[in-house]
Amino acid sequence: MSTRHLASVGTSALLAAIACCPAAAQTAPTEESADRPAPNASDAIIVSGVRQAYRGDFAIAEIPQSIDVIEAETLEENSLVRLNDALDLNASVARQNTLGGLWDSFAIRGFTGDENVPTGYLVNGFNGGRGFGGERDTAGIERIEVLKGPAAALLGRGEPGGTVNLVTKQAQIGDTFGTVGIQFGSFDRLRTEADVNLAITEGLSARLIGYVEGGDSFRDTIEELRWGFLPSIGLALGPDTRVTYDLERTRVEVPFDRGIVVLDGDFDTVPRTRFLGEPGEQDSIARAEGHQLRVQHDFSDRWSLLLGASIRDTLLTSFSADPELAPSRQPVFLDGRTLSRQRRSRFYDSEQLVLRGEISGEFSTAGLDHRILIGADHDVFDNFQDFRRVRPPAVSSDPSDQAGFVIDILDPVYGRFPLPTPLPENDRLDRQLSTGIFLQDQIELTDRLQVRLGARYDEFTLRTENYRTDIDSERKDDRLSPQFGVVYELAAPVTLYAAYSEGFRANIGTDVAGVIFEPEISKSLEAGAKMSLLRGALTGTFTLYQLDKTNVLASDINNPGFSVAIGAARSRGVELDVDGRLPGDIAVRVSYAYVDAESRSSVLDPNFSFVIEPGDPLINIPDHILNAQASKRFDLAGRSAKLGGGVQYVSDRLGATGTQFFLPDHTLFRVFGEVEALDDITLYGTVANLFDADWYANSYSQLWVQPGAPRTVTIGLRAGI
Repeated sequence: MSTRHLASVGTSALLAAIACCPAAAQTAPTEESADRPAPNASDAIIVSGVRQAYRGDFAIAEIPQSIDVIEAETLEENSLVRLNDALDLNASVARQNTLGGLWDSFAIRGFTGDENVPTGYLVNGFNGGRGFGGERDTAGIERIEVLKGPAAALLGRGEPGGTVNLVTKQAQIGDTFGTVGIQFGSFDRLRTEADVNLAITEGLSARLIGYVEGGDSFRDTIEELRWGFLPSIGLALGPDTRVTYDLERTRVEVPFDRGIVVLDGDFDTVPRTRFLGEPGEQDSIARAEGHQLRVQHDFSDRWSLLLGASIRDTLLTSFSADPELAPSRQPVFLDGRTLSRQRRSRFYDSEQLVLRGEISGEFSTAGLDHRILIGADHDVFDNFQDFRRVRPPAVSSDPSDQAGFVIDILDPVYGRFPLPTPLPENDRLDRQLSTGIFLQDQIELTDRLQVRLGARYDEFTLRTENYRTDIDSERKDDRLSPQFGVVYELAAPVTLYAAYSEGFRANIGTDVAGVIFEPEISKSLEAGAKMSLLRGALTGTFTLYQLDKTNVLASDINNPGFSVAIGAARSRGVELDVDGRLPGDIAVRVSYAYVDAESRSSVLDPNFSFVIEPGDPLINIPDHILNAQASKRFDLAGRSAKLGGGVQYVSDRLGATGTQFFLPDHTLFRVFGEVEALDDITLYGTVANLFDADWYANSYSQLWVQPGAPRTVTIGLRAGI
């Protein structure tokens, strides 16, 4: 059965299941904030009455940190259904190597994490990105919070550049509403989504969210199937206590795809559509199952308790034919067309358990107002990796085409040879246990001046059991992460802030000798201004920052699945984020970032044996990124309509560490619009990459370059039920 047919069957089943649900309204009700009242509604971080963990009771303007919020409406109008695509809307986020399109990987403010695992992100404050569940879909996301700068003083983990928190759509107690939609796109893509909230009793509601998507892609022979079921249940135990349960079940089936090769800097070496793996391989499969349970109790309008638990399991199975990177084994560097390949297999399994609790409240003493946050959490993360491969022989041995598992990049013939059997390379379990306590106090010294003091203490244990070498390793450590911030309201529309913080990120795994690395240590200093203009209709943040970190790791190319230490790195830059409405009811969103991210050590690059010097740029980090868009709503023949457009500019960036291989800059334009075709039925469409520009999302080497999609058209219908 083809991917397209499977998607059609799944689409029909999903629509039929949701259509039978009763509904009394067509749109979601207005959300009520559980946070401290803010100067305007857009300034407060809210989750339909559910408090966010590690957040406290603050409006964004009161937090000494740069925070950008991408709302569900923005994702919807741009037809963005992948997290990596959605994060393009914030210029501080840059794409990284996504393991052939099988996980999310990005850098914030120039820093990314361990290349051997996906980039970590949070889901409702819980770790959600460290496993192998495939690229995150945006279905069920209420908003994306890009929390810039290190957050280890509260979270105890994460990159110093920042953290992404996904706030999911929660069950709305006492309301019934819903939408269903179907979407058609370029390359025979078919997708359907449903979001239905049901008031079961006065105090019990269920929100059922699901999606099914399938179709081809612009890449030859690549078809994809993905689905997800993301329900939420809300239970009110009286007026002051709420219990929320969220389920996540997702699955992705797609061939592993390393992209194209680029020889001698010629990005036209092969067409961007050309697949250089083996279509006869089994699809890579990534699946995830997660459970979150949260209990919120308000003792009063000033004190609140939040308890939570999360369990998440993921599994990735994959076979692939990957271009060999070692020049001594790669004939394509000699004749320009014969590409030798490795055959690889992966069985990656992860399990994670998180328990947490916190109390937040307000009190006054000695004439000063305090807002305090006290909490603790416990995190257990098991990461099992069984990695196997077979490599081609050295070119000097004059191997046969079959021994080299070669493909002609100019005239590929698939299935030419039997698929070689990968041999064991890495078979190990990494376990991380951490327990932390944190305290934060924001003190209002005057009506205009607030000071934030905070610290977190962590104890953690890293253990690796290597079943191939019979080497077991263990490292125990502890860490105190302080923070300090100040917020000063210069005038009603302008607030100044500054912050200093220290952080760490435990380095999971070992080098090839079984030695567990010391944690990455970071220091951050930033200062900026937050603006609220046009009576709060337009808000913005301007930031200057510098980040430094040590004990940075990189993948060991000669020993996949292992890492090596490459020293220190620094990032500094300027950011501007603006969001809101201009006169004439024109919605605008502008995000710009200048990032100067570089190595601060002189080391031998483990991947390609080049020397990395202080001042060398970090891979896949552009100096400049700009994303801007504008839209306007108007009446068309008596019906509500919207029309908008946007542009993204990304400057050139290093494409392979320790080389002079750079990905070129690109500028992408997009347009989008919608119209209310009938009562409660909206017709919408988008065109991404309007002028069909050639662009490249990321690379790891000149033989592993991920081309970006050409012009892509999407049309769809969305209906209230």
